[in-house]
Amino acid sequence: METKELEKEFLEVIEAQKRTIYKVCYIYANNQDDLNDLFQETVLNLWKSFPRYRGDSKLVTWVYRIAMNTCITFLRRSGTRPQTIPLTADMAQIAADEGTAAQLQELYKLINQLGKLERALILLWLEERSYQEMADILGISKANVAVKLNRVKEKLKKMSNS
Repeated sequence: METKELEKEFLEVIEAQKRTIYKVCYIYANNQDDLNDLFQETVLNLWKSFPRYRGDSKLVTWVYRIAMNTCITFLRRSGTRPQTIPLTADMAQIAADEGTAAQLQELYKLINQLGKLERALILLWLEERSYQEMADILGISKANVAVKLNRVKEKLKKMSNS
């Protein structure tokens, strides 16, 4: 494939998947600067991997996996745990109204208190991914997804009632 064709196809993928990339980065960011850095780093890693994408998995599965791995690597390098960041204009566009935006912000505060795998699981569940897709993205069994997801949901319920 020619470079121009490859670039065009890649830009189409990024445009179609930018909300997915943004949501993953948002979960792992400490602040707006980290969010921007994570987004940029994820796009760069996607670009580096794009010529090798063979379509063995769904495109969104591939994007999720690279985005999550990029974010987790960033956390390991920085040695910090993400804190919630203010709801940005971009994130506000995802929410339908003010009430939804406030609920979404509270949910992200709770999610940011979870471990890496727990955050990834709940994010994928909120995206309405199938258990099989979650298993493929995270590299765990479908049965393990079900067990861990139920535990995460219970943990979030307890956290929200405290």
